[in-house]
Amino acid sequence: MAVAGAIIGAAIGGWLNDKFGRKSPILIADFLFFVGAVIMASAMNSALLIVGRVFVGLGVGMASMTAPLYISEASPAKIRGALVSTNGFLITGGQFLSYLINLAFTKAPGTWRWMLGVAGLPALLQFILMLLLPESPRWLYRKGRQEEAKTILRKIYSAEQVEVEIQALKELVDKEIEENKVSENINLFKLYKTKTVRRGLIAGAGLQIFQ
Repeated sequence: MAVAGAIIGAAIGGWLNDKFGRKSPILIADFLFFVGAVIMASAMNSALLIVGRVFVGLGVGMASMTAPLYISEASPAKIRGALVSTNGFLITGGQFLSYLINLAFTKAPGTWRWMLGVAGLPALLQFILMLLLPESPRWLYRKGRQEEAKTILRKIYSAEQVEVEIQALKELVDKEIEENKVSENINLFKLYKTKTVRRGLIAGAGLQIFQ
């Protein structure tokens, strides 16, 4: 059920990212994950366990597609690639750490409740820390909030780099807007018939399925 929730969370996350920015979906994902962990840890029957798993899945799906996007848009260009890669490393590292934590709880009374409940702590911590971080400057610029975007960029880059980054951001957003206008007339079914697009889609989706 967590996977089903993740599918829905990822789909909703895309819309939320465009509508409300990158920060809000991450906060919502953290909240959902925390609530899901609490529900599972306190569940008195299998139905509540399933509900908790769905909540966790919603949070995972939403965060998995939003976090890399936020990192790539809000981090300095010179370390952007490293930070995006670190995100993947921390996800797999966290999964391994969860196995060790579960092992530590195997001798504790009510083992499974502790195992499920402790998963909510990282989500709660991330929620609190996320409140201190700014919105994506790229999203702000695209929404016409240029001054807010410039203020954030000034905190990320040195004075001499700010104008260069602002100009690059302007060109990128303008190009993106033009591409979106063109894509409005594209038929997705016809696009799928394109050999290169179809191969890319099958390869990408296939890797995720086998994973």
